Amino acid sequence: MCDAVLKQERLIPMTFILPDLPFDYAALEPYIDATTMHLHHDKHHQTYIDKLNASLDGVPQAAGKSIEQLLTGLDALPESVRVSVRNNGGGHYNHSLFWTMLSPESTIKPDGQLLADLESTFDSFDKFKAEFSQAALSVFGSGWAWLVKDNAALKIVTTANQDSPITYHQYPLLGLDVWEHAYYLHYQNRRPEYVDAFFKVINWQTVENRLMHPDTNA
Repeated sequence: MCDAVLKQERLIPMTFILPDLPFDYAALEPYIDATTMHLHHDKHHQTYIDKLNASLDGVPQAAGKSIEQLLTGLDALPESVRVSVRNNGGGHYNHSLFWTMLSPESTIKPDGQLLADLESTFDSFDKFKAEFSQAALSVFGSGWAWLVKDNAALKIVTTANQDSPITYHQYPLLGLDVWEHAYYLHYQNRRPEYVDAFFKVINWQTVENRLMHPDTNA
């Protein structure tokens, strides 16, 4: 194979694909209904991926880069695709995390080092829950609430639209999608009920793993 062809192959951007849900669509009922899960995963998330792949077609600066590398290196991309990568790449990254943070076998609260760190930072788990919930309710329009690690500190932050904490060099431990597509079929405009329901389906083991092993859970 000639050098020109090899060079061209090396410049082919990574094609991103929809990850499988780690549970059945109905597994989180009655807190998150099957219809919402199906539309959210199969339609909304897939659309972000399709648009991301289309925008990166023919962009050599994106060749071989992971979604994390793209979102933390937006300035290295052509200006013409930065908004799409930020929006659609962020949508892909955020949702890929979100699915892993949900479980039908959730516990009331975490334990181990995660619980200790939450209590150390926020005084108690209940205070963390209240502050996180308030952050989720404070998002105007569409966005996310996050528990992140910012250097060595745990913080609760929000992002608009599909902005991701990693773009701001913060490491997400837990995220809640408060776009209406995440809850409106079941909860309509009752976002507080949705936020409360979220705490009944959190996969605390995933959050703990991200806290303890960030290098293997990008």
